[in-house]
Amino acid sequence: MKILLVGSGGREHALGLGLHADPECTELHVAPGNPGIAEFASCHALVITDNQAIVDLAQKLDVDLVVIGPEFPLVNGVCDVLRAAGISVFGPSKAAAQLEGSKTFAKEVMADAGVPTAHSFTCTTQEEIEKALDVFGAPYVVKDDGLAAGKGVVVTRDRQEALDHALACNRVVIEEFLDGPEVSLFGISDGKTIVALQPAQDFKRANDNDSGLNTGGMGAYSPLPWAPSDIIEDTHLKVLAPMIAEMAARGTPFVGLLYAGLALTDHGTKVIEFNARFGDPETQVLIPLLKTPLAQLLYKAATRNLEGTQLEWRDDSAVTVVLAAKGYPSAPQSGDLIGKFPTIENTVIYHAGTTRNEKGLVSSGGRVLTVTGTGSDLTEARDRAYRAISHITLEGSFYRSDIAFNASVAEKGN
Repeated sequence: MKILLVGSGGREHALGLGLHADPECTELHVAPGNPGIAEFASCHALVITDNQAIVDLAQKLDVDLVVIGPEFPLVNGVCDVLRAAGISVFGPSKAAAQLEGSKTFAKEVMADAGVPTAHSFTCTTQEEIEKALDVFGAPYVVKDDGLAAGKGVVVTRDRQEALDHALACNRVVIEEFLDGPEVSLFGISDGKTIVALQPAQDFKRANDNDSGLNTGGMGAYSPLPWAPSDIIEDTHLKVLAPMIAEMAARGTPFVGLLYAGLALTDHGTKVIEFNARFGDPETQVLIPLLKTPLAQLLYKAATRNLEGTQLEWRDDSAVTVVLAAKGYPSAPQSGDLIGKFPTIENTVIYHAGTTRNEKGLVSSGGRVLTVTGTGSDLTEARDRAYRAISHITLEGSFYRSDIAFNASVAEKGN
């Protein structure tokens, strides 16, 4: 099977390794890729917002499957153009990708599907915004209705901060605060069937103890020893399956990865948000734990043939920690030299925001690298991840020191 993976971040590096490891994958091409991916796949220069360029490359390479990593090509409708050209693609149509492209649309679908979520208002004027803020009160939850690269959400007790963020959006969703631990749970769908992956937890705030600005994710871990034992089955029954059924009933079947961000509240599980692709950094802990061959799994979804599929998982734990550039997330510094990587057993270093120039490997984005450690439990996995990341040098860079700490302590206590 010849595969083209579109994207250039840490998510694509993890997906690329998973696809490459599948014995059915005979050729792996990535566009545009990054220096880490280039070590095991053929990389091709490409602008990912150019739908026709993606189709042309897929046809030139005569691939059997295209996998779309980032959200922007999905919302831009690249999967529609690929399917029209007769090319199998893992990713939702433009219409289905609106589950991520518009939070208002996602709320409407959830309402029709009977999926529990926070009460909300969609606002376009300052008067509407101020009324919504007053209705819900602090802590205020303010979300840009459109794509914002994981940085469109503000959760704050400062009303002025909430108002300023809302006014900076063309259209904004203001909703009630959902109290309780957050969980990420992915489902792979062929448009009619959806198979749930095991849950992960990510860390959105830039600094320890969930302080600082919201980011695209500073780390993650899986499995979750503290989560309800039936969380996968419960989420499949109450969230994933109803959403897939509703999208199919609307004539816009969802094919691809449906990411459910959940809050485990005192009143049951509720959806915080949906994404229409693999989440970053959760992908970097889930792919190393998945035993089921990834290329075959995604091909089954792309060709509407998932029924009866059961996933197999390694009996291990994984912890991933993001190395962020100085100034991230507001004004990340780039172009700085990255030191040599350490060699530590059962760790993988994923490239996210890197490039090569005359100086060598340098930073080119806010989240520069993601280091994943695996082990027999969370303590062993996080020890490996932190030992590895502590040896990487990048001027002004930083990382959180508390990824999976509480969960590892609780796991030991059990």
